[in-house]
Amino acid sequence: MAFSPRRTVIVATVAALACTAGAWAQPSGAAQTTLEKIEASGKAVLGVRESSPPMAYALGANEKYLGYHVELCERVLRQIAPAAKLEYMAVTAQNTLPLVRNGTLDIGCGPTTNNQARQQQVAFAVTTYVSEVRMAVRADSDIASVDQLGGRTVAASTGTTAVQMLRKLERTLGAPITVLLGKDHAESFLLLESGRVDAFVLDDNLLAGMIASAKNPGHFRIVGQALGSEPIALLMRKDDPAFKAAVDGVLIRLMQSGELEKIYAKWFVAPIPPKNLSLNLPMGSTLRASIASPNDKPLETFLK
Repeated sequence: MAFSPRRTVIVATVAALACTAGAWAQPSGAAQTTLEKIEASGKAVLGVRESSPPMAYALGANEKYLGYHVELCERVLRQIAPAAKLEYMAVTAQNTLPLVRNGTLDIGCGPTTNNQARQQQVAFAVTTYVSEVRMAVRADSDIASVDQLGGRTVAASTGTTAVQMLRKLERTLGAPITVLLGKDHAESFLLLESGRVDAFVLDDNLLAGMIASAKNPGHFRIVGQALGSEPIALLMRKDDPAFKAAVDGVLIRLMQSGELEKIYAKWFVAPIPPKNLSLNLPMGSTLRASIASPNDKPLETFLK
């Protein structure tokens, strides 16, 4: 039976809030490994997003999940757990980490920034995307630089690193920035679409995906310098190094064979559903360097 993405998000949120810190940090040696859990249940649970194209998103009434990171998760699991049924659970940026920690999710496939604080809670696979945090504005906006955001109202999604970046920018500019938080990227984009905010700050690839999926893509544009670059990766339980090694092994083989670059082009350069529009985001030099020398370095090290 297929579950509604909205209903699944509610269930996922309740599951996350119901877990205590003790449940998340199980005693060493007491918990099943992820592969043991998958084998025992016959299924692998993938944490996906409903509205983060082209990384992970839901398509149409049939509730099919697809995207760059969804495909990478699927390829990994078909290699390391070929007999398992793949089950998709819609999650948000806010509840992904606790659901990975408590074992509800076997692997997180949404676009999640790898940073030191998060590495205390979960393990990240090798970097498979490098994003630039920028802003989308309406096509008739006079905003062309982040320096113009002082005194403006800006949308950001709850749980994303864009919120901290905007607070830092506010201090740099010495002018207040009113931040309206959307519960997910779709709600944040709606704030921009409806004219309630002047800009929406998020990873460039996700902004491009939201614009491509909009009713009128030509009504929006991505502008301004990057507020920062961030390594993005799949994530899993921190207490299961064997599972991380297996995931990394598949991803590194995809990198070395050139297959990962083909998967990237499929989602970022070629036309994608639902409107068969191209995001026109060819692979950048920073991601190419990460693929040439695979690593799971967090944001803080990445920026040095």
